[in-house]
Amino acid sequence: MLQDDELHAVLEKYWGFTRFRPLQEDIIRSIFQKNDTLALLPTGGGKSICFQVPALALEGMCLVISPLVALMKDQVANLKSKDIAAAHIDAGMHRKEAEIVLDNAIEGAYKFLYISPERLLSKAVAERLPHMNISFLAVDEAHCISQWGYDFRPSYLQIGSFREKFPHVPIIALTATATPPVCEDISNKLLMQKPAIFRKSFARANLSYSVFCVEDKTKRLLEILQKVPGSAIVYVKSRLNTKLVAEVLQKAGVSSTFYHAGLSYEQRNSRQEHWVKNKVRVMVATNAFGMGIDKPDVRLVIHFDAPTAPEAYYQEAGRAGRDEKKAYAVALYNLLDIENMSTAPEEQFPQVSFIKKVYQALANYFQIASGQVEESFDFQIENFCSQYKFDPKEAFFALKHLEQQGLIAFNESFYQPSALFIPDREILYQFQVANAKYDGFVKTLLRVYGGGLYQDFTSISVRLLATTLKIEEKIVESFLLALDKGGVWNYRPKIDGPRLSFTGERFTIEQLPFDTQGYEKRKKVALERIEEMKKYLLAQNQCRTLFFQQYFGENTSENCGTCDYCLAEKKKESLLHNDKINEYVVSKLKNAPLSPEELAASLPSADKQTLDSVLKNFLEKNMVTYTPEGLLQWNDGADNH
Repeated sequence: MLQDDELHAVLEKYWGFTRFRPLQEDIIRSIFQKNDTLALLPTGGGKSICFQVPALALEGMCLVISPLVALMKDQVANLKSKDIAAAHIDAGMHRKEAEIVLDNAIEGAYKFLYISPERLLSKAVAERLPHMNISFLAVDEAHCISQWGYDFRPSYLQIGSFREKFPHVPIIALTATATPPVCEDISNKLLMQKPAIFRKSFARANLSYSVFCVEDKTKRLLEILQKVPGSAIVYVKSRLNTKLVAEVLQKAGVSSTFYHAGLSYEQRNSRQEHWVKNKVRVMVATNAFGMGIDKPDVRLVIHFDAPTAPEAYYQEAGRAGRDEKKAYAVALYNLLDIENMSTAPEEQFPQVSFIKKVYQALANYFQIASGQVEESFDFQIENFCSQYKFDPKEAFFALKHLEQQGLIAFNESFYQPSALFIPDREILYQFQVANAKYDGFVKTLLRVYGGGLYQDFTSISVRLLATTLKIEEKIVESFLLALDKGGVWNYRPKIDGPRLSFTGERFTIEQLPFDTQGYEKRKKVALERIEEMKKYLLAQNQCRTLFFQQYFGENTSENCGTCDYCLAEKKKESLLHNDKINEYVVSKLKNAPLSPEELAASLPSADKQTLDSVLKNFLEKNMVTYTPEGLLQWNDGADNH
């Protein structure tokens, strides 16, 4: 059994922490005992450490299922920066590249292999998994397996089939937002055997929630930013609004920038880096921003546009105050927002016939015959909609539902650097001997990137090679492509922009396995979530934190004491208390002059400060005066208090 000092040594070596957060160590020990484990930790609760620490201490490789390509890439990059061997496979990856990663995993090259659920039971993966030494399976965003979950994905149901084939492999499922029915669904769908369940409170003691109904959101936004210093995120619904709101803030002297999936990789990366390093104070963004970003000192998250689901709002608001210092989450809305929320499901859930029409149009657009498809494509939704006369917003939601049904993979902001893999040294050498004009280029490439090129697809920079060789980038690109075409190596050019792929098979419309019944259920659930979100926004008589605790099934009735509702209640109580002290002073002094000590003697010690404040007010208004003997007396000539 792993000793405490070994466990903490791993934590300190790779993450620099000397202690675990609440529940983390308990969850890790459950994994070591080979228990199936369900961990519910709020956003910022340190979910990844719960499976990354034990994976490093156990023999073998941890297989991680994750639905988000960007999050997989971020986590793999983060692990590699700590000199931890990790790789990922997603639905948009080239078949050859995926096979190389899988073969390396069989050889024990990685401690972590991240894989999208769509890939889990693909032929290449299914054939190789039995030959891998898998320590345990980690399922991130586990609520995706439930039709009642916030972001249901049918591809997650394949994890149950995996477990049937590998019953000896223990599993940990992790999520930040799961109601009790969703938790039960997770356990059942993942075939968990007597799971150990760990649930951290959904209350965040350092996070204060507030909601404001305002006509002029911009004015209130500026007021809040002036009142609360520090790093901030402002969430808006549309790409256009990210730019407009950021410009308003800049004109008001607030350091800000904007972020959305339509920007280039360089733009997104640069703006994110400036914000993370506090070179820019405010990031105005769509909800494409924030997932997986390690920035603990965010003091303020403002939703400029009203969110439509408690799960989404809780996750996004929870990006504030991860350093456990005081932080604020503010939602702004007006009456028009409330009206629009009611009609949102009709917009977000287009007719099934239209969704099928979009699917057929995609097949025509990419000229794909029915059958197996193993390729991803550059995809500009504007061009696609223009060609087929689709409304862009309606088509976007149709694409998202096709993705949710596991029929396509659609990534709005896909980036992959140029990469190269040399499968055979001898073939390369023979090519160099026979083609002298490429010899200098090949030698420079090998000198810059080394032997890693023979082991795996290695990221390369066309710009760096062009600078080193003192030639134009387009010439470097032509050399790389020529040798790829000649079978000397495998070259994958840089990708920066939206990508789309058919996940496994392109169906005819008649064969399309679209779950219409499940689709209608999810529409109904989406409407129920909107109604819950309205309750949160419009609530006049409930603690904000308590709302989330009860929504997620936490059995409590204790108010947080820090949200706008609780603070208003405290203020009311304070005013009522002041009134009682006022009445006490008036009744006592009208009866007879008393010293301040005599007045305070019959009051609880906790009321002394309030008494001092009341007396000061009465003295300033000349309602109370001092006698020559130093006693306080009521001034009958003063105005009534």
